[in-house]
Amino acid sequence: MVYIKSSSEADKMRRAGKIVYGTFEALKPYVKAGVTTKELDTIAKEFILSQGAKPSFLNYNGFPASICASVNNVVIHGIPSSDKLKEGDIISLDIGAVIDGYHGDACRTFAVGNISDEAQKLIDVTKQSFYEGIKYARHGERLYTISAAIQEYVEKNGFSIVRNYCGHGIGKNLHEDPEIPNYGKAGHGIRLVKGMALAIEPMVNQGGFAINTLRDGWTVVTADGSLAAHYENTVLVTDGQPELLTDLQR
Repeated sequence: MVYIKSSSEADKMRRAGKIVYGTFEALKPYVKAGVTTKELDTIAKEFILSQGAKPSFLNYNGFPASICASVNNVVIHGIPSSDKLKEGDIISLDIGAVIDGYHGDACRTFAVGNISDEAQKLIDVTKQSFYEGIKYARHGERLYTISAAIQEYVEKNGFSIVRNYCGHGIGKNLHEDPEIPNYGKAGHGIRLVKGMALAIEPMVNQGGFAINTLRDGWTVVTADGSLAAHYENTVLVTDGQPELLTDLQR
């Protein structure tokens, strides 16, 4: 069941989204060689708590940390650890915060120092594919038109879309209907309605789209060992342009 948010619910989600955005801003100076992903997790948790919110991911279905920290060939759900970032790494930081009973959810992939041109292209294409998709996040459009636009842009640039995981609705629950695949056929899927809140999140692999899950039950990696990138925002469908609740600059 898809939940349509009222204006008061949308306001609560804006507050959650602002905290997620602020968490990224707090983390940016620390994404550098020599920092452990556990240290990044601690910084994020302390910032979220300082805003009167709680980390959405902590203990969610048993997840043991406040953020997902996915390095290089880790697609999603990387568990923060004592491993240190190295020059040339890329890292996807996925962050959720809940306040007043409503969630915000977003992800960014960062470069650690100087990275290869191909790694930078992967990050840039993943981010832009999100923006290609949300051109269609409008009242009256079909959901899979977003999916098709993401897929077309990614594959046109020589990368592949992860099939096994997708975006989702969001609100009182971190994951709500509808599921939002990052591939599909334009003109299909449910019709979008003003007040829908969607976490749209392209997950893009440098090589093939096949993935594996490690023994910890969480960490998802590319099957061929290639790099992966991830970009996500919580998006509110409006009468006109979609509103990005987790990116205050756009």
